[in-house]
Amino acid sequence: MEDYPKNMLEFEDRFANEEACREYLCQMRWPDGFICPKCNHKEFWFIKIGLYRCKRCKFRASVTAGIIFQDARIPLRLWFCAVWQVVTQKHGISTLGLQKILGLKRYETTWILLHKLRTAMVRPGRDRLMGTVEVDETYIGGKHPGKRGRGAEGKSLVIIAVEDKGNRLGRIRLHKVKNASAQSLIPAIKECVEPNSEVRTDGWSGYIGLPSANVGENLLPLTNRVAALLKRWLQGTHQGSPRFYYLDYYLDEFVFRFIRRTSPWRRKLFYRLIQQAVNIEPVKGKHIRGVQH
Repeated sequence: MEDYPKNMLEFEDRFANEEACREYLCQMRWPDGFICPKCNHKEFWFIKIGLYRCKRCKFRASVTAGIIFQDARIPLRLWFCAVWQVVTQKHGISTLGLQKILGLKRYETTWILLHKLRTAMVRPGRDRLMGTVEVDETYIGGKHPGKRGRGAEGKSLVIIAVEDKGNRLGRIRLHKVKNASAQSLIPAIKECVEPNSEVRTDGWSGYIGLPSANVGENLLPLTNRVAALLKRWLQGTHQGSPRFYYLDYYLDEFVFRFIRRTSPWRRKLFYRLIQQAVNIEPVKGKHIRGVQH
């Protein structure tokens, strides 16, 4: 049964303390009862909410261990509040806006928290696009001097794939690529599109080798529409263009929102994101920061 708060008042009452948050995580992580992460045994000693000891191997298991909430330095209540803010606001929330709501002292703490949640927005093993798929690229970035088009400098190149559902847009995938060469484009397309699908592209040489239908230049309305929505969202919610190294996190969030844009129950996205979060391995802040390019 899908269990989630239906409004802000229910949310505040439901998750008023750490114990309530841990209990909810237990329900989401082990819906059919506790299973030892080490030996898969189901019998246990209950130590406290969120903490168990396996009767077979004596392993002490925490509900937050092995998922993105592991070693969190902020309370689960703030994590849950962050998830609620992210999913209930139609266009999302900026790092600065969330920092003010959560009352966190450091901007970087909120920034890392949001990137961890964006990691959870990608469902493990998600299906690839199929059927007729329209593919094109777009550049993300502000105005820079230099040439325009596929050789544009100082901008990030993103490949867009959209399922054509006739009178509506289907699922989408966004993928940051190094450049517009076949060596960059073809692997990215194969990663997100099922084999034997019809791929519609323009006449760019980087698509040579795909089983595609060439429609010529500027006849890719679906990808053009997604590109416009993406740029508007980045500018409106995140006040510009993320750096190249971090762009994939924002692309993942946009895909998560776009695919669920017609959901009549926006609060249900809270349930979906927590559900995916308990299946995502821990992500350390140092890995998110990485080496900037």
